[in-house]
Amino acid sequence: MSDFDWKNPDYDAIFKARSEALIRIREHPESIPQLKAYYREHPADFINDWGITYDPRNADIGLPTIIPFILFPRQREWIDWVIDRWKSRKPGLCEKSRDMGVSWLAMGLSCTLCLFYDGLAIGVGSRKVEYVDQLDMSKPLLPKARIFMRHLPPEFRGGWDDSCAPYMRFYFPETKSTIGGEGGNDLGRGDRTAVYFVDEYAHFERPERTEASLSQTTNCRIDMSSVNGMANSFAVKRWSGKVDVFRFHWRDDPRKGDAWYAAQLENLDPIIVAQEIDCDYSASVEGIVIPGAWVRACIDACEKLGITPTGAKRAALDVADEGKDKNAFCGAHGVQIELIEEWSGKGSDLYDTAQRAVGLCDEYGYLGFRYDADGPGAGIRGDMRVINEGRRSVRANIHPVEGWRGSGQVHDPEGVVEGTTGLDGGDLGRKNKDYFGNPKAQGWFALRRRAQKTFRWVTKGIACDPDEILSISSKCPNYMKLVAQLSQPTYKTNDAGKIIVDKKPQGMPSPDLADAAMMVFAPGGGAAAVLVTQDLINRVRVLPRTRQY
Repeated sequence: MSDFDWKNPDYDAIFKARSEALIRIREHPESIPQLKAYYREHPADFINDWGITYDPRNADIGLPTIIPFILFPRQREWIDWVIDRWKSRKPGLCEKSRDMGVSWLAMGLSCTLCLFYDGLAIGVGSRKVEYVDQLDMSKPLLPKARIFMRHLPPEFRGGWDDSCAPYMRFYFPETKSTIGGEGGNDLGRGDRTAVYFVDEYAHFERPERTEASLSQTTNCRIDMSSVNGMANSFAVKRWSGKVDVFRFHWRDDPRKGDAWYAAQLENLDPIIVAQEIDCDYSASVEGIVIPGAWVRACIDACEKLGITPTGAKRAALDVADEGKDKNAFCGAHGVQIELIEEWSGKGSDLYDTAQRAVGLCDEYGYLGFRYDADGPGAGIRGDMRVINEGRRSVRANIHPVEGWRGSGQVHDPEGVVEGTTGLDGGDLGRKNKDYFGNPKAQGWFALRRRAQKTFRWVTKGIACDPDEILSISSKCPNYMKLVAQLSQPTYKTNDAGKIIVDKKPQGMPSPDLADAAMMVFAPGGGAAAVLVTQDLINRVRVLPRTRQY
């Protein structure tokens, strides 16, 4: 279907081709077993050859509401991804923009697998029973499966008819496979399943109960959902790094494009567009320090704006404890973040963490780094003294470090906060000591200002000093996790009227990568901001960078 016109589809031609193919099959019924054997291994082809879907909105524009299920490339990739999850007995998570056809995909694939595999059991669930099944409705999950099955040629239904699909249950006579539906928070308390699809998991009211009830039900649980902020189990799992993620963004849909998106921006509330279409986890949260739209504009901003990164090679280390938080290391060249690394602090000590940070400095050419001197990171300076003594004896790089305390005194307390001149009583503006509660708030708002300037330049053409933007290289393997974390912290004013930042609102995990990035760009100088000069290169041996992306 590479030449199919998705924006002006000719469904009559597809139905005609299917009718001609069915005539040939019926003229040669001996081919049916071979076709079934093929479709068993290629379920996407079966759906594309014979499946249908239903869209009542087509009636508005003179198109049929029952249309052939023609898969676009990303939908095929989704089917292959689910099959890989199932056969490797691993879970998966599908983050999606609205109206990407994922529910139809899940039901079409479930039916296809049950038609061609013996004794298969598939589960589907949602937060409410009415979202799973209602007879004579098309919105819930199982009615989609009924529509899919009713419109298959009899040769491929495996003896199925409507009597095989009572409320919340499907049975496939030829293979004795089943699809079972459940609703509510206690999904999975019944039969075991090979695959279990959980629909719109970000919107569950009691997800902790669902986690418990599904824990022993299946080896392949597929969570599917649009975005609903960060304060839910779906978001936590999405950014945990512990589950394979399939991202289904609206730009993957060939039916849509820039004109379609512009219409959404024109007709819908910006928060709805950000959350439901752009998959922005921070869209509906009040008091976000750096809005998601600003952060997204920073992705490859240097490339977008034709800027070559220049300036200091800087780095920062956010130190984790023995718990679930992770050590995070961020490196930047001038205004561009070029390295994001994280690793567990469990089972290791500060010395191991410091050694790994030193290895990254050697590999990428950072002469030193900042570290979080509050909490567990306080001992890094002593460990680095020992490490540098050992390296000096073998004439290796010496890496100076700078302790950074987010709970200390603000940098340049008498300096005027950018953007406040002329406010709050005159032309003097507000001083840092009067505006920020601590260096953490000052650091986050410095990053906010960079992101805001970048957004204005990228989206509105309002240029600024190129040294005042923020660029995030998409070549960093963890860049999308960083993008999400940068929009997690929120802010408010304390009793003294100063800005304070909450980086873990509503009990969210610590944004370790974002903390490291904030420290890189936080006001102040020191070891982390040492310029790589020719004189310094002559005095210390810099190991060559070896990693390639």
